Amino acid sequence: MAFQKPAATPLASDEARSFGALGLARRCARSPLRRVVAAQLARVILRLCFAGAVAAIVGRLVMSEEASLWLVLAAPLLLVLAAAAGADADRAQANAETRVATDLREAVGRRLVAMPARRVQSLPAGRLIVSAQRHPEAVAALVVGHQAATLMMAAGPLAAASALALVSWPSALTVLALTPVMIVFFVLLGETIRRRAQTQEEAFGYLAGQFADRLRALPTILANDALAGEEAKLTRRLTIYAARTMEVLRIAFLNAAAIDFFTSLSIAMLAVFLGLGHLGLATMPGFSHLELWRSMFILMIAPEYFSSFRRYAEQYHAKAEGLAGAAALDRLLDDQPLAELAAASRGGLRIEDLPPRGLVVITGPSGVGKTVLLRRLAGVDRASGRDDACAGFPAPVWVSTDSFVPSGTLEKAIAWNVENAPRPRVLWAAEEVGLLDDERLPGGLDARIDKDGANLSGGQRLRVAVARALLNERPVFADEPTAKLDPLTADKVRRALRGLAERGLVVTASHDAALAALADRVETLSGDPAQEDVQ
Repeated sequence: MAFQKPAATPLASDEARSFGALGLARRCARSPLRRVVAAQLARVILRLCFAGAVAAIVGRLVMSEEASLWLVLAAPLLLVLAAAAGADADRAQANAETRVATDLREAVGRRLVAMPARRVQSLPAGRLIVSAQRHPEAVAALVVGHQAATLMMAAGPLAAASALALVSWPSALTVLALTPVMIVFFVLLGETIRRRAQTQEEAFGYLAGQFADRLRALPTILANDALAGEEAKLTRRLTIYAARTMEVLRIAFLNAAAIDFFTSLSIAMLAVFLGLGHLGLATMPGFSHLELWRSMFILMIAPEYFSSFRRYAEQYHAKAEGLAGAAALDRLLDDQPLAELAAASRGGLRIEDLPPRGLVVITGPSGVGKTVLLRRLAGVDRASGRDDACAGFPAPVWVSTDSFVPSGTLEKAIAWNVENAPRPRVLWAAEEVGLLDDERLPGGLDARIDKDGANLSGGQRLRVAVARALLNERPVFADEPTAKLDPLTADKVRRALRGLAERGLVVTASHDAALAALADRVETLSGDPAQEDVQ
């Protein structure tokens, strides 16, 4: 058997192939973000004016001077207006994030509708649900909340420093001198929290995927009294996710603690300098011989200078979670033929180069494009780009967690689409992959299978597909055939694939080093991740 090289097909625009969750969210956030920033800036200005009014009133009263009536009336008005501006800013931010998340979620739905059915079926159900429900909110928090905090981190301190400079330029320089230290601290923590958020996202994705897989197989699990064991597995996944979440929170708390430290340090320094100046114990330009209201104004404005940094620190973890969520959405929803072709080129694997028989294993790190390359070679859907010139060759057997499983019995599921499948041969194939030893499939070949194999776990679906391949004479393309299997069963599947390779072609995409050790040819892909492989 030989394969023909697929003919070149016209490529759609890159914009159509790339989902670009972050770009979509930023475009949706442009208009509401301006309103959020305007409200937050108004709050800062009103609070500065309130601080000035209170400082002038208290200073004059302490010095037994008469406070102006307009100051007395303006102070409570400014306080009310500042509180109203703050409430309006918070409301605008919440509404903007909800709007962006809703628009992004609708874009996800449109993308899924436009994708080929096979491509949608190949998506891991658990991660898809997480991406549609959780990630849009994380991305919205990034492009609205975090972006607003970033803009205000420039405008807020600038306004506060300008106000300080009006009464004492050395005090303004004092708080400005601490700013580069905080920026360096943000940079150092930024990469750390980004990595922690990425591992948190991966842990949650694995948890969601495992939960969806067990939910699908729940009737079988209950029938075989295996609930306790499956609960323990999910508990382990949940514990891992909780640990990753705590790592992110620790960094966030450390960030907030650093801001509080610098705030307290600056206020303490200013208080000492101003106190020494008022007591006449030291003569320092800008701190000595100041009117009392000016000193009070400086001490009231200094915390306001750092408040924007504190709000930015509170939103810093939102940046990491938003970037991780956008990346996860893109990995699931991107349609990247260019990346697939690049992966094929890097691996050196071409359809016409495949041997008539033998075991070919495609390996490489997660996300490098193993699955998309395998689907392209197998031609499991139109998006794979397989040429019509291959139509003269037998269609391959596709082995994956999305392999079709009809309802009925286990025997019918294994023998589906097989021309010659007497019961003894089906029994042999089922035994070769450990399906007869599965306690969650009682009844042997007569075990009941629900519609579309709804009561099967991912590992059981894989073994049904491998058993079906054992009954065929066609080439076999298997995506992670030993994933989701215990060590003993995985070893049986490896031996079955090795046996198939003695009489025909078997091509697999796998992380399994033991399977790669049995291969006649290993193709290792490397490069930037194009799509995440899910085990």
